[in-house]
Amino acid sequence: MSRDLRKFARQTTLRLIIGGLALVFIVGLGLIYWRFGSQAALLGLLCLLGGLSPIALILLAFWIMERISKHANRQ
Repeated sequence: MSRDLRKFARQTTLRLIIGGLALVFIVGLGLIYWRFGSQAALLGLLCLLGGLSPIALILLAFWIMERISKHANRQ
């Protein structure tokens, strides 16, 4: 029985990132909502999304470059 440790590591990393983001969004925004109200929680959501947008753009650029390089290697 063979195990792909790279796939397992990739899967674990992805799950940790998703769990961390869910924790920040759910708990963080929930605490803001509880303490300051819905308008503050909405502003917190906007700030979180604005802070994550550069990271998302970088990941998108890496994904596009990977797709291009894989396509170029096939030919």
